Amino acid sequence: MEKKEIRDAYIKHWLENGKRPVSVYTFVQQLGIPETGFYDNYASFDAVEKDIWRAIFEETLEKLKADETYRGYGVREKLLAFYFLWVQELRGNRSYILLQRERYLVPGTHLDRLETFRLGFYDYIRELIKEGYQTGEVKERKFISDQYVHGFWAQALFVLRYWIKDDSERFEMTDAAIEKAVNLSFQLISSGTLDSILDFGKFVFARK
Repeated sequence: MEKKEIRDAYIKHWLENGKRPVSVYTFVQQLGIPETGFYDNYASFDAVEKDIWRAIFEETLEKLKADETYRGYGVREKLLAFYFLWVQELRGNRSYILLQRERYLVPGTHLDRLETFRLGFYDYIRELIKEGYQTGEVKERKFISDQYVHGFWAQALFVLRYWIKDDSERFEMTDAAIEKAVNLSFQLISSGTLDSILDFGKFVFARK
């Protein structure tokens, strides 16, 4: 049995029962496969949940990177395109995600489920930042540049939590929130805004 089949069956179980299966044994009985069919792919249900988030992320990236228009975008536009498509991909599993919404609305709660997604997201953001250095959209700053990825991860969590709570038509408010968040982040990491903030901070600190 393939991983995708197990993920889909796991999501279906959540949708029909509102909770995870009691055990791997009962789960595979429903699927009509031996336990080894599960353990050949996943070590636990936690691993399945992590892989669901990773798969959504990777499917999003695959679609983007296959799009010639996307490849011609600047870094800011690429990140906007990622978030817009990622949210669309999440919509396909919204009922499953909402059943677990409390896990992701409170900072620090059950974020281990997002760990493999986070690692892939970090790699993606590092690519964008490196490209941004070359195009001049991102300014490299000593001691600070390495922290950019953490800021973008916080942004991704913001988008996720905003979308989970969004009840606007066609999630229009989430789209607006994405634009504002991305525009602000690129104002901060481009040459100008953040430098002014840092200079002001140095000035205030020097006066103490």
